Amino acid sequence: MSKKKQAIPEKIEFKNVEPFSLLTDFDIGLFKSGRHFRLYEKLGSHVRANQDVEGTYFSVWAPNAQSVSVIGDFNGWNRESHQLLPRWDGSGIWEGWIANIGNGTVYKYFIDSNIGGQKLEKGDPFALKWEESPKTASIVWDTWYEWDDSDWMKKRKAANSLNAPCSVYEVHIGSWKRDPNDHDRRLTYREIADTLVPYVKEMGFTHVEFMPVMQHPYEPSWGYQITGYFAASSRFGSPQDFMYLVEQLHKNDIGVILDWVPSHYPNDAHGIYRFDGSALYEHEDPRQGYHPDWKSYIFNYGRYEVRSFLISNALFWLDRYHADGLRVDAVASMLYRDYSRNDGEWIPNVFGGRENLEVISLFKELNEEIYSSFPDTQTIAEESTAFPGVSRPTFMGGLGFGMKWMMGWMNDTLRYFSKDPMYRKWHQNDLTFSTVYAFSENFMLPLSHDEVVYGKHSLLNKMPGDEWQKFANLRVLFSYMFTHPGSKLMFMGGEFGQSEEWNFLKSLDWHLLNYDSHKGVNRLVQDLNKVYRAEPALFDKQFSPDGFDWLDTTDTDNCVVYYRRKGLNDEVLILLNLTPAPRHNYRIGVPKNKQYTEIFNSDKTEYWGSGMTNSDIKTEDIAAHGFAQSINITLPPLAAIIIK
Repeated sequence: MSKKKQAIPEKIEFKNVEPFSLLTDFDIGLFKSGRHFRLYEKLGSHVRANQDVEGTYFSVWAPNAQSVSVIGDFNGWNRESHQLLPRWDGSGIWEGWIANIGNGTVYKYFIDSNIGGQKLEKGDPFALKWEESPKTASIVWDTWYEWDDSDWMKKRKAANSLNAPCSVYEVHIGSWKRDPNDHDRRLTYREIADTLVPYVKEMGFTHVEFMPVMQHPYEPSWGYQITGYFAASSRFGSPQDFMYLVEQLHKNDIGVILDWVPSHYPNDAHGIYRFDGSALYEHEDPRQGYHPDWKSYIFNYGRYEVRSFLISNALFWLDRYHADGLRVDAVASMLYRDYSRNDGEWIPNVFGGRENLEVISLFKELNEEIYSSFPDTQTIAEESTAFPGVSRPTFMGGLGFGMKWMMGWMNDTLRYFSKDPMYRKWHQNDLTFSTVYAFSENFMLPLSHDEVVYGKHSLLNKMPGDEWQKFANLRVLFSYMFTHPGSKLMFMGGEFGQSEEWNFLKSLDWHLLNYDSHKGVNRLVQDLNKVYRAEPALFDKQFSPDGFDWLDTTDTDNCVVYYRRKGLNDEVLILLNLTPAPRHNYRIGVPKNKQYTEIFNSDKTEYWGSGMTNSDIKTEDIAAHGFAQSINITLPPLAAIIIK
């Protein structure tokens, strides 16, 4: 956490730039101590009047600069005409006010580095808008928006609570749907709102999670290589256009989760990489500052100013864009210094261990600040290891996240479902093992974009068997997910059985909904969302062992599993038949000597199933499964049923 001394010119001339500051001494103290969590209010470009003259204030952190000037369309990109002034407090911040420019001004910072005489043209790390790629300049803008989502904001605490149903639809904005008349044209944020919002509402998802919407130059990165951390991607419109999309979701009682990427960033010349000629945001040593998997650069999480940058950025999206939560990408890669590295390619921590202590403290501070400032939101960690306490409060020694992706469940489940039913009886443990650790964290069950790219096949084409069996397997997979403890996440296209792998350059294959098989999956997911939201037994205790019981995992020959979900005042019973053979006169013990009703069956004809259902289920005084009474039912082929 060393501090570098700023080079201060011996003589300063006010040349087209007026001395002006939004920063107080208190701001500087917070910034230098890593405790300034609203930096976006101070750094960057801000339209402000100065002595009744309109203009724009610029401020940028560049401690190893010899000089910094603002260049842009307003001055013909002249490197000499508008030089910023260095602060005298050792903060490394350069600032100044330029008259008669405002929103829409295209600009960069020209940095004359005192390291090796480097001459750099950089975008603004705090820019609120950028030129559309492949152009790389920043644009003076604001985040003013007259929000009309107050009803949602008042009630979202209940909608985002851990004992509320949480069914997330993961969306890549650029490929969810494209212009039907021009498949190469992306829809804008506002056009997406017109079609996405009614669709998500009809499907019954509680939340949408957007893959990174922050400004990124390289489209094949899907948004995970960010250069503009404070700007919504200009590919789809303005910041206010994206706010409109968020608002429309909120007005329809749909929460918005944003993918946030504090794990790495690219080395594009206009980005924050070696911003002032030094490793300012990253580590100088590649053993700490370079990510071998993604060929990108890792933040210096121990540097106070960088911590202020990152926590400010997380809060910015919750504050200015009314996001209801952040899904934090690649947490495991941040927590371990040896992640994806061989011996000799990483540096141990001060105690000789592999844990990144600076990251651990950062996550704790980040989550404490988020839940303090925005207590009705959620943070969700994409973390794939057994690191303890990811979703436990910091006062209990945890990292403080609200939820964590259950990667083990995803891997085991997809491995099981990919097997021919003939062999499944020897692999039942893949299906049941998740409940051994299911309540060690607040888990979200992810069937995400990562599972349907790079030769992994679509979910539908992971399934074995003929066409009917593939669709039946997919239906029972989704049924299992919605009845398993934990919140849910499904990547776009899965909900109608997209046949091809996801391709970020084109629209989903919406024409498939013209076929009964795909339409059936779509109806099934709608009904699963309805059942999930209507039955408190499926969400009241979704993160508690009190909400779940295995009632029978021993019928491996028939590949049938039987379990119970319990709420505060109710319960439902779930059976999965994981072979294509129906099971007639199948007896199961039930907890109560009452009438039972089948409330869901994935084999219904409207789902493109065979239509085997149960009606008039009578309880008999025949003991089974540890209960004094039982029922006799039919288990349809490759199907799930829920009875109550």
